[in-house]
Amino acid sequence: VQLVESGGGSVQAGGSLTLSCVASGYTFSRYSMGWFRQAPGKEHEGVAAIGTFVGFISYTDSVKGRLTISRDNAKNTLYLQVNSLKPEDTAMYYCAASDRQWPSLNPALYNFWGQGTQVTVS
Repeated sequence: VQLVESGGGSVQAGGSLTLSCVASGYTFSRYSMGWFRQAPGKEHEGVAAIGTFVGFISYTDSVKGRLTISRDNAKNTLYLQVNSLKPEDTAMYYCAASDRQWPSLNPALYNFWGQGTQVTVS
């Protein structure tokens, strides 16, 4: 199993980024997916998750309205669009896969993790 994130970088506050996560080694469509972030000195924070059924999406309250999670099962790819970036969004962003069908922001429910992509907002 492999999850490879990309799309991070350094951006100015107010800007936007789209993160991607390409999955391989398992049946992507049968797993719910999530985006998590970890800032220095802080714990993993679940920011968005998407289930295996259309419309099953969950966001943490602090990012609602600024983040959009989506998936393309034909491309085995997960996306996270982040708008109106703030300095407090600075973190390493990880994608993860869970064998549950329902989206969850609980990192303990995820089986596979990527290596992360750094987002820095100044």
